Amino acid sequence: MTDFDSRPRLLIVIPNRGMGGAQRAFHDHSVELGKYYQVTEVIFNEDEADMYPSGNPVRSLGVPGGGSPIAKIQNFWLRVKRLRELKVELKCDIAVSHLEGADYVNLLSKGREKAVVLIQGSKVHDRNISGTVGWLRKTILMPWLYQRADKMVTVSRDIIPEMTDKFGVPRHKLSAINNSFEVESVRARSMEPLDDAIVAVYATGPILVTSGRLAIQKNQAPLLDIFAGLLKRQSAKLVFIGDGELRTSLVMHAFGLGLRVYQSWNEEEQLTPDYDVYFVGLQDNPFKYIQPAQLFVFPSGWEGFPLALGEAMTCGVACVTTDCPTGPREMLAPDSNAPTVPLRKAEWTKFGVLMPMLTEPESLSADIACWVNTLDQLLSDANARQRLGQAAQLRANDFTHQRIFAQWKELLDELLSTESR
Repeated sequence: MTDFDSRPRLLIVIPNRGMGGAQRAFHDHSVELGKYYQVTEVIFNEDEADMYPSGNPVRSLGVPGGGSPIAKIQNFWLRVKRLRELKVELKCDIAVSHLEGADYVNLLSKGREKAVVLIQGSKVHDRNISGTVGWLRKTILMPWLYQRADKMVTVSRDIIPEMTDKFGVPRHKLSAINNSFEVESVRARSMEPLDDAIVAVYATGPILVTSGRLAIQKNQAPLLDIFAGLLKRQSAKLVFIGDGELRTSLVMHAFGLGLRVYQSWNEEEQLTPDYDVYFVGLQDNPFKYIQPAQLFVFPSGWEGFPLALGEAMTCGVACVTTDCPTGPREMLAPDSNAPTVPLRKAEWTKFGVLMPMLTEPESLSADIACWVNTLDQLLSDANARQRLGQAAQLRANDFTHQRIFAQWKELLDELLSTESR
């Protein structure tokens, strides 16, 4: 038997491929853990293209999504059955699941192997978990199923209290291991040149950039209100990197504020410096858009341990972010604890600026004003931006693949060394 064949067998499971933070993290896990274990990726179906191929084997359970409620239930149990069979076929030692749907299937198919669940975001604050189904998930499914895990890994330290207090997970089963970033690659790619047309835009004045899905979690609509207020004080441009289901509503909101909007998906529009807001869509290399900006702005309503914020820090850009649950505070102010009451003013930390949330209707007007004042102050203070950007870049070194996956290897090796239940 070769050294490769003797390595422990690891399955990592995710519902679907595609383009997103979870899929990028999944790719990184596959590549980095593949250095120590025999890794096989498992997906529910092949409905979406593999945007982040790792080179490791991929097995599809061949079970579609969608359909009627009865079909969904049937497909769910078929996934459990097929994953259980696959674990036996591949003589799986450990199965690690990414995202809630994969967690359920992983835990219900558990056999002799160790089952590890990776919690990538706040469950308590996730507004997508709503209604009757959301209530069932939070009060019945999660508390019941999470007990079956041998280990639960949260990407932020601040998710651990959620797991113990809200879902009853024993503390000894929980560990926090942050997301990691391709620090050297991000920095190298951030120096690649922009096309001439966008260079002309960046040359006109201060650039604020944000990156992420155009989705409810990222809460970009109030950012447009903030930017409209900022323009009353000084000239600037706002660049959105990403796409998503809220594309149309965000564009219409910008128009409603009297902003001039460029949309990369509108082939009739030319990219010129004549706009205020630029929706540049998905980019293979977002970092070259981030690095030359004056500020990275991040208005999320909730997170886990946000890749976009970490990558902006890696690029050496001063970062301004909501103090949302969870991740930003741990990244920018690691020695502080989450406040017992929400921020109502800017908190200037060593590695960036934490800001009020933009999700409370009763305080939204004051919170927007706070953001406008802070951004105006930062755009007028090049020394402060440089200091924060340099500090953020140094902080990003704490999240290299080498450091983070050494923690993962320690955790998995400890699990492998214990006797099976």
